[in-house]
Amino acid sequence: MVTRRSFLWMSSLGAAVAGAPRALAQSVPQGDAALPPSIASLSSMRDRAVAISKDERAARVEKAKRLMAGEKMDGLMLTGGTSMVYFTGMRWWLSERLTAVIIPVEGTAFVVTPAFEEERTREQLADGPLDKADVLTWQEDESPYDRVAQGLRARGIVTGRLGIEETVRYVFSSGVSQAATALTLTSGTPVTAGCRMVKDSHEIALMRLAAEVTWKAYEAAWKALKEGMTQADFARLVQSAHQRLGFTGGAGVQVGEYSALPHGSVQPQVIREGTILLMDGGCSVEGYASDISRTFVLGKPTDRMKKVFDIDRRAQDAALAAARPGVPCEAVDRAARTVVEDAGFGPDYAYFTHRVGHGMGMDGHEWPYLVRGNTLPLAAGMTFSNEPGIYIRGEFGVRVEDDMLITENGAELFTPQSPSLENPFGT
Repeated sequence: MVTRRSFLWMSSLGAAVAGAPRALAQSVPQGDAALPPSIASLSSMRDRAVAISKDERAARVEKAKRLMAGEKMDGLMLTGGTSMVYFTGMRWWLSERLTAVIIPVEGTAFVVTPAFEEERTREQLADGPLDKADVLTWQEDESPYDRVAQGLRARGIVTGRLGIEETVRYVFSSGVSQAATALTLTSGTPVTAGCRMVKDSHEIALMRLAAEVTWKAYEAAWKALKEGMTQADFARLVQSAHQRLGFTGGAGVQVGEYSALPHGSVQPQVIREGTILLMDGGCSVEGYASDISRTFVLGKPTDRMKKVFDIDRRAQDAALAAARPGVPCEAVDRAARTVVEDAGFGPDYAYFTHRVGHGMGMDGHEWPYLVRGNTLPLAAGMTFSNEPGIYIRGEFGVRVEDDMLITENGAELFTPQSPSLENPFGT
């Protein structure tokens, strides 16, 4: 799945290669033998990643059924995406052909899939908790939605409520509503978010490992950074570092005035001495994401840069201190935003242009969100980014971002905080 981060990273890399001089675009040699020492010295951490088991997914399905009953839903419909993986272990490309998993509140689940995909569907089901699910197939000239209605009727679901996972395409949900006209379609988010918002100890361990991997990859790439490199050069360093650590990951870097754009720019940029750089990216470990940003200067920062960095770090500290079980999500945003505004970078979203954080898990951005208006109380086991930013258009931007776990008594970060622009990793 192409995420916001990966899209920007790939776009930035492509633009940098296209716009940079040939000598610069080829300045990072390829192959392990040519890697910088800081990256070549890394070793794989892959053996520390333990996959989610079939029994764990089965427990998730049972929790989903309990939540469905509480929401008076008769079933939940999933298509390709992280929720399908979360509950079933199936990894399915989301195409124009419908493959859907329907989990009824009572009875056996079923899958609707193209006839030519039946073998592959059964193969993936075999390793998950829905290995006994019925598989209903449809030919290319048949309606998959009739198969969905058929499967629901066989389970006594004709006039009930079917929860639709939030990423299901409209064409799919619309087709089901037309094939099962007496059925009411409703949001499945209370069920999916209800299961996924609070992480268990295994999920937390995977996220902690993902953050550690990205932190190490960033540090290694930062040590190898040289003046004259492009975005593409730096992206290759970060990617290579993640690969040495045993995982797929990456980051983009925004230079100078482009660092004032929170999600960056595809404009070609060359790294020069004395300019500020903002990098953002992460990796995935057994499906669980990291999301880390570091801002630094190649060389000596100006006093203004250091002042803005110090304010931003204090805002991150304030958000961390405010986060604890029972506190509404919006209070964490307010704590960080107050620090930024009191330091003269306000009002409101003038310089701190986005929320302080988003939920994290299998998706880099998922429920809940640390934003004004979200009164949902925090709970132990929730995971977020903690990423205040100050963006001065035409000059530079600063963001420090670490991944944050809500604990029984407060909150903690998975990685060490950035101490300074000169030394973002404290090494």
